[in-house]
Amino acid sequence: MTRIVIVGGGPAGYEAALVAAQLDADVTVVEAEGAGGACVLSDCVPSKTFIASSDVVTGYRDTDRFGVHSGGLEAVTVDARAVNERVKNLAQAQSNDIHNKLLKAGVTFVAGTARLGADTLGHTHRVEITPASGDTPYSVDASTVLIATGATPRVLPSAVPDGERILDWRQLYDLPELPEHLIVIGSGVTGAEFASAYLAMGVRVTLVSSRDRVMPHEDADAAQAIERVFRSRGMTILNNARGNAVRRTADGVEVELSGGGTVTGSHALIAVGSVPNTEGLGLEEYGVAVAKGGYVTVDRVSRTNVPGIYAAGDCTGVLALASVAAMQGRIAMWHALGEAVQPLRLRTVAANAFTDPELATVGVSQNDVDAGRVPAREVMLTLAGNARAKMADLGDGFVKLFCRPASGQVVGGVVVSPKASELILPITLAVENNMTVDQLAHTITIYPSLSGSITEAARQLMLHEPE
Repeated sequence: MTRIVIVGGGPAGYEAALVAAQLDADVTVVEAEGAGGACVLSDCVPSKTFIASSDVVTGYRDTDRFGVHSGGLEAVTVDARAVNERVKNLAQAQSNDIHNKLLKAGVTFVAGTARLGADTLGHTHRVEITPASGDTPYSVDASTVLIATGATPRVLPSAVPDGERILDWRQLYDLPELPEHLIVIGSGVTGAEFASAYLAMGVRVTLVSSRDRVMPHEDADAAQAIERVFRSRGMTILNNARGNAVRRTADGVEVELSGGGTVTGSHALIAVGSVPNTEGLGLEEYGVAVAKGGYVTVDRVSRTNVPGIYAAGDCTGVLALASVAAMQGRIAMWHALGEAVQPLRLRTVAANAFTDPELATVGVSQNDVDAGRVPAREVMLTLAGNARAKMADLGDGFVKLFCRPASGQVVGGVVVSPKASELILPITLAVENNMTVDQLAHTITIYPSLSGSITEAARQLMLHEPE
């Protein structure tokens, strides 16, 4: 029987383990935090659960327009302890579900840490395992090892989190009360998501953005649309600013800005990216190539430069999405166990920012098109013209579609809307399956529906003659 050791039990690790077990391998997963890893216990699942609570509050916004007199946002109170308790309980429940699924599949789950040991004779790799229980460390010789150790919030030397006033995003759920004034440093997806959620809950929010707009790496039209919503709802956004340092004050924090001046608040959230958890794994000693920044170098089937050693997820720096991590892990096991496998295709990966409204993208970007890297025609339809959006009073948002100039093949799209994470799926299917705008245009959608804007965009592209 083939023996496989997986270091890390997040989406990359546990999905890989399920695939390997299904293919009758002997699988051991070593994870320090619990099944699901940081993604489930402290990152993705908790943050989206927290955002779900903020969405409930948002439902009370401007209800008078619908003839419903709820008292508005002023009548809503948020119990931070109850919200955070729900967040933690759901995360633990999800972790338990994953743990039970692994055990049912026959996977050996070890709470602890692991590292690559000394090189061994034959086609095996020695993994040294240290159980968290304090039991004697032991080693396992495996034909295949998957490194799936994830990443950790980046710490600024001048703004070290203390868990009380200066926080990383894993510490927010320990606050006994909502912040009075939250300063978010970093306007990438993570910073924008938390800024959006706390704003919805009635917290005064200042977002410090080092670029000229929030979420600078996202579609510019989409990011600007969301920034307009943020500002209209009272968020203070400091563009082209950078938080140089954060200091505790008597009753809060003071953030020193790069351009001079300071901004004060009750709490500061540091959201300036992540660093891979690759130290202490014995990678370099074993000869595994590690790139600048500590990311494990892999190819499109998750192989490292050492035969039999694979890596997947955030520790590879490929694309920090749980969906990508899971697929990297599956691909690694399919490849290692001799199954037919298609290399990872990032062009067909959909991504979503869980702001309000949400921002979802797939395929080629506006930057690709504008820079001439990808020839494409495009159309953008605002939600203001969609019947269902009018009924729901959704004036902010749009659907954008890209296609090949001659063939009309759908190559990308952007959606800014409530539940854009759901609406992006038909565009993703079109990109994945090389569908044309003609095929999308001839698809009958529900009327009225937000998805109708996708087929309407396709019809406009179908009718548009290429230059």
